[in-house]
Amino acid sequence: MATFPIRLLTPESVLMEEDAEAVFLRTVEGEIAFLAGHIPLVGAVAPGMVRVQHADGSEERAAVHGGFVRVDGDSVTIAAPVAELASQIDVERARRALEAAESDESVARAQARLDAAAAS
Repeated sequence: MATFPIRLLTPESVLMEEDAEAVFLRTVEGEIAFLAGHIPLVGAVAPGMVRVQHADGSEERAAVHGGFVRVDGDSVTIAAPVAELASQIDVERARRALEAAESDESVARAQARLDAAAAS
């Protein structure tokens, strides 16, 4: 299967910039997968997990807290106000945040962190 560049950006940094075989994430419309050759798209990203599948079968995960995704030609760019790679997530802190969450948005953010960290 063909690969394409994926970038995950926050206002502070470029968290991910590499080639992927597939990218999976949740938009405000529902779950979506991107493969090489996907039609151009701009969409709103819902808080949740981004899964990046590599050609060698490995996978990377990140928690994103909203933002936008742009598919342009054969590249995917995700711009999020806050995002964390699974390897950077403090699982205990995320569990405490989930327990203390008082709104749907804070529950979604805490759950996204736990989902992303579960695979690492």
